[in-house]
Amino acid sequence: MAARIFQRVKSSTQSGRAHTRQWTLEHERSDPQRADPLTGWPGSRDTKTQVKLSFDSLEAAKAYAQREGIDVHIVAAPLPKLKLQTYADNFR
Repeated sequence: MAARIFQRVKSSTQSGRAHTRQWTLEHERSDPQRADPLTGWPGSRDTKTQVKLSFDSLEAAKAYAQREGIDVHIVAAPLPKLKLQTYADNFR
């Protein structure tokens, strides 16, 4: 069983920084998705991908994964890119 631990990033439509300090453990898909013959929607028998666990720290997420015997890889959050410009730059 494999999973990944990552830190949520702020979306472009989000003005605040709510939930950006939390770490999320998300199971990786072990069964490939197949199209349903009746509806055509993708799906699989793997229900672990529906579970996302949130932790306050990376250490807590690692401890949980180790306790449950889950192989994890950690995905680092990208550094935020700041576009610094003055108001006058809008008219150039």
